[in-house]
Amino acid sequence: MLQEFKKFAMRGNVVDMAVGIIIGAAFGKIVTSLVNDVIMPPIGLLLGKVDFSNLFINLSGQDFASVAAAEAAGAPIMKVGIFINTVLDFVIVAFAIFLLIRAINRLQEKEEAAPPPAPPEPSDEVKLLTEIRDSLKSR
Repeated sequence: MLQEFKKFAMRGNVVDMAVGIIIGAAFGKIVTSLVNDVIMPPIGLLLGKVDFSNLFINLSGQDFASVAAAEAAGAPIMKVGIFINTVLDFVIVAFAIFLLIRAINRLQEKEEAAPPPAPPEPSDEVKLLTEIRDSLKSR
């Protein structure tokens, strides 16, 4: 069973998938930082200094200054700002994957569109054998 697992784990597809997952996780962290640290602060500033990570709907009726304060009190809240950040993360990752797949598809189309190479010239022996065959057929 160990040998069978080793054979499975070392197949090319499994290794490629593992590399993709690791790179995807790292890419996800980069996108999350891009959204939270670069994109959302200017948007929050334009909308009146709103901190999206602190944007929430309080369902308890009490007043809380931040998400952390509401969570510490155990109040039921809807974290709308964090959801908006997550949606933006998804859109950016999906768009990046779309661009990657689009580029790969274009490369594959170019390879498929290239005319097939001309078949090689038959060797002198093949030409001679063909002539002999043709002459024997005509008798």
